[in-house]
This record gives sequence, structure tokens and C-alpha cells, in this order.
Amino acid sequence: MASYLVLITQFVSTVIIVLISLKLKPTESQKLNNPRLVKAQAALEAWTHSITSDPNKITSTWSGPNVCNYTGIYCAPAPDDSTVFTVAGIDLKDANIAGSLPEDLGLLTDLDFFHINSNRFTGSLPNSFNKLSLLYELDISFNQFSGPFPQVVLAIPSLRYLDIRFNNFAGDIPSRLFDLKLDALFINNNRFQFTLPQNFGNSPVSVMVLSNNDIKGRIPSSVGKMKDTLNEIIISNTGLTGPLPQEIGYLEKVTVFDVSFNRLEGELPGSMQGMKSLEQLNLKDNNFSGVVPSSICTLPKLEHFDGSDNDFHGPLPKCPFIQPNHNRGKFMIF
Repeated sequence: MASYLVLITQFVSTVIIVLISLKLKPTESQKLNNPRLVKAQAALEAWTHSITSDPNKITSTWSGPNVCNYTGIYCAPAPDDSTVFTVAGIDLKDANIAGSLPEDLGLLTDLDFFHINSNRFTGSLPNSFNKLSLLYELDISFNQFSGPFPQVVLAIPSLRYLDIRFNNFAGDIPSRLFDLKLDALFINNNRFQFTLPQNFGNSPVSVMVLSNNDIKGRIPSSVGKMKDTLNEIIISNTGLTGPLPQEIGYLEKVTVFDVSFNRLEGELPGSMQGMKSLEQLNLKDNNFSGVVPSSICTLPKLEHFDGSDNDFHGPLPKCPFIQPNHNRGKFMIF
């Protein structure tokens, strides 16, 4: 099932790009003596020197003062002065470009979105990104970035969408990440090693995906504080241990709850009956035990429940959508 928020975010991003591209191109008089476009030209020229492979020749147009005509570069009137054009966005996704990101990109201080997903960039984010105070969306997923978590993202005040999944980042995750005012957080499929901090529940995200990292310990009880915003949470294949906290019952807006392929244990909390919006519940391949509570049957929107490869026992609740597996004590509901 595709993430509803991800689809909406992609749609909004596309709309932003289309609207920006439909705006009038800057006139010659707007180009002359425009320090913002002069700085942008310098930043992008420096970037071309950091690119080692561009088989589709995307950056071959990055020459001369007409920055707004460069492929993948989107201009718009500046947010503080509608008579001045500035670079508002960069979208180079699926371009198969290799290289790194120079510090000069910090010159693009009016940038609203930076999408370079599905390329072959290496290194990490420049520290100069702390100057991108208007940056709303940052997507560097599906690249070859490495090193520790890019701390510079903690200093971008307008950031709402952060996607660094499918890279080679490693090490600890700063607890401050969960205090950011993000709408969406994707850090899955890296090599992070961390414990979910007590302020985990401070995050106001709608969707959070942490899967395929090395996460020690339990899901903090503070997860219940996410009840007003959280729609989807996926923390599969991470090594989580302990029981599910009773506080997950507060997550009445969650549609997807996936903690499969971990080492979670204990009985399912009866408070799960409060997850009224739940559509997909995936508990597969853990160490859960006890009896599956009959309150599962009362969840009005549940479509898929995978509880296979656990240690449940006793009779299954008589829900119309339950189908036992052939293996005793294991089952799948869908």
C-alpha cells in the first residue's frame, strides 16, 4: 500500500514545480544587477566542478547568466521582493548523476526544495546548508551518501520533509531530530545504530519510517504523544525489543502500524482497541505471546493483520477476516 502522505507530498511537490515553471521568466532588466541570480550562478558553477559523471548531460545547460533556463533549476519571484527573481528549487531526481555537494550551495539562500533523489552522489551534506533558512523539502534518498547523520539538517528552521533513506549514513541519531517540526521523516535503509530517545513522541510527523537500521531497546511510552498527527509508522527489521507500550492505544489516527521482523515480546496491549483508524497492522516475526485480544475485531477499518511467526496461543478471536496459518500457534489475518 503506497503511503497516502508520500503520494500527497509528491503531488504537492509536482504542483510547486509546475507553478514555478509557469511563472514568467525574468526579463533582461530583472537579470541585470540581480545579486541573487549572480550568487546562484556561482553556486551552480561550483557544483559542476564537483560532478564526476553526468551521462544524461543534465548539467550541460548550466552555463552563462540565464540560471533560470538551466535544466532542473526553478526560479520564482523572491519571497521578500516579488520584483526580484531567485532560484526557488532544484529537482534532479533520477538523473544518474555522480559527484558531491560543494559548500557553495549555501549561496542558494532562497531555496524552497532540493530534490536529488535516485542519483549517485557521495559524501555528506555541506555545513553551508544551515544558511538555507527557507528550505521546506530535502530529498537526498537513494544515493551513496555516507558518514554520520547530517547534523546540519537540525539547523534548517523551515524544514518539513526530510528524506535520507537508502544511503550509507551510520552511527547515532541525535535526539533533537525528534524535536524538529517535520511533517515526514524517512531515514530507513541506512546503517544507523541508536536507541529511540524519550523525546521520540515529541515529533509531529504524519509519517515516520525508520526500518532497516540497528535500533536498540524499546518503543518509548512517549509515542502516545503523537496521537494528533501520526498517520503511518514503520519500524521493521531494526532489532526493537520489549513489549508494545500501552500508550500506542492513543494513536487513533494511525492507519499503518508496522513493527515486523523485530524482537518485540509480551502480550498485545488491550489499549489497541483505541487505534480506530488502523488499516494495516503488521506484527510478523516477533516474539509476541499470549492470546490475541478480541478487541482486534472491533477495529472498524482494519483490512490487513499479519501476526504470523510469533508465539500466540489459545483460540483466535472470531473476527470475520481471520484465517489461521497451517502452523499451530501462528496465523495471518488479512
